[in-house]
Amino acid sequence: MADIKNYITPEGYAALEKEFQYLIKVDRPEVVRVVSWAAGNGDRSENGDYIYGKKRLRQIDGRIRFLTKRMESAEIVYSHTQTNTEKVYFGAWVTLFNLGDDSELHIRIVGQDELDPTQGYISWISPMAKALLGKNLGDSIRVVTPGAETEYEIIDIRYA
Repeated sequence: MADIKNYITPEGYAALEKEFQYLIKVDRPEVVRVVSWAAGNGDRSENGDYIYGKKRLRQIDGRIRFLTKRMESAEIVYSHTQTNTEKVYFGAWVTLFNLGDDSELHIRIVGQDELDPTQGYISWISPMAKALLGKNLGDSIRVVTPGAETEYEIIDIRYA
């Protein structure tokens, strides 16, 4: 993944930064407090608070390192400045009409750290996004996934 750009929306970057700040200012200090307290209780080999706390600290520190690297490599894309709103680019909200079952699909093309299928957020490197990027309003696309091949028509493109 080192050779793939780390594009991200401003909202996605803010979410990473919020999680980072929470881990640094709230979660980690609380776990350190519990571990310090537990260490003062004597035998650490059977001290569940100490053992779990140390494990949790390693998890928090790993997540902090990951978030730091992702934020340092982030390239924030401000989609609201997009002038050609008839084409699909990073950050676009796209409404697709499924030509197979007459249903609609609403998605947003976002960075890898922002994936949320429940919100319709898909990564810009996903098969669906790759089929959409650069396409125009009214274009049809064919998306091949391991489970199926589906044809869609782009019926709306928005940049918020």
